[in-house]
Amino acid sequence: MKKLSSLVALGLLIATTSAQNNVCFTVVSNPNSSDPALSSFTKYVDVFGCSVYAESTVPDEKVLHAAAIWAELIDNDEDGVVDDPALLAELVANEAMMPVFAADENAAMLAFFNNYNGSGVSAVLWKSEMDPTAPGYWGSDATVEEVLHTINGVGHANIYPAAFDFSPNSSLLSVAMDVARGGQFLSIPNPYPSSAWYHYDDATCDYGCMAIEYLYWMIVTNMGILNDTPTCNGIANEWEPCSPALLQSTDVLGYALITNPAYKLPQNAPDGNYCPASLSIEERAINKVKFYPNPSNEILFIEENGFITITDSVGKQILSKQISADTNAINVSKFTKGTYIISVNGKSGVFIKN
Repeated sequence: MKKLSSLVALGLLIATTSAQNNVCFTVVSNPNSSDPALSSFTKYVDVFGCSVYAESTVPDEKVLHAAAIWAELIDNDEDGVVDDPALLAELVANEAMMPVFAADENAAMLAFFNNYNGSGVSAVLWKSEMDPTAPGYWGSDATVEEVLHTINGVGHANIYPAAFDFSPNSSLLSVAMDVARGGQFLSIPNPYPSSAWYHYDDATCDYGCMAIEYLYWMIVTNMGILNDTPTCNGIANEWEPCSPALLQSTDVLGYALITNPAYKLPQNAPDGNYCPASLSIEERAINKVKFYPNPSNEILFIEENGFITITDSVGKQILSKQISADTNAINVSKFTKGTYIISVNGKSGVFIKN
């Protein structure tokens, strides 16, 4: 697939206010319309270097809603800085995106999947299942679920495999899910054991699919999104502990996993508003390290003066040094292929070594 557009600084996005939500992003024209997989999309939003693509008939309000939810889930304290740089690096390296289609299995969706060969898509959205007035509410808005699937599947499972790999006997997640389902089942049991509190019965959902759904249920339960009687009754055939208190007391292993601060999973429910008050529009416009070229194979030029650190996607420091106008050329030829985070003067940026 053609390389997606390069990172766009959060500050370059203009605050857009709808009747319901305040979202500091703007919808622009598709910058990759010549890509066969993306040619059906006309709308685009960059979210910290990740992408939301949408068809022309998807209202801007819904496109912005997807962008806001994505931003809130990776910048959960909404301070304008992504909570886990390693997660962002992995998402960007895999060109993570959320395609928004006008309808399920329409021409645009078929064209996308017939031509897409990347690793940045774990879920899609349809216009009819998005409601910016009810973020994540069961039966109304699937945006939180599908964006979480993408962030978890493209990001967390890759950078923290011992915790979140979706295969049997592979991770803390798979161990917890086997307990929640009353045993390890590679196919759907009929019936589930009476001890199970997670009993999804979609025959098309394999073990890995069950794991990513299980992770979603735990995260949104802990956020309190499911904690009302109609929702609890509506999801009981699949998921029982619908309040944070029930999750903590029922699913001890799963709760410990998703609340472990080492993994920086989002804890607060998105509300569809994303416009960090701590940063002015002017500050957003400069709150990113300027460097070129990106990707870089030999020499990376940093347009900053100060003490610079470069870390890899798992947080290991690769380089630290003072730079100035005369010493701003960084030799990255011996860096291994991957994604790196640059930090200098309170700013940050992500570059890719091919």
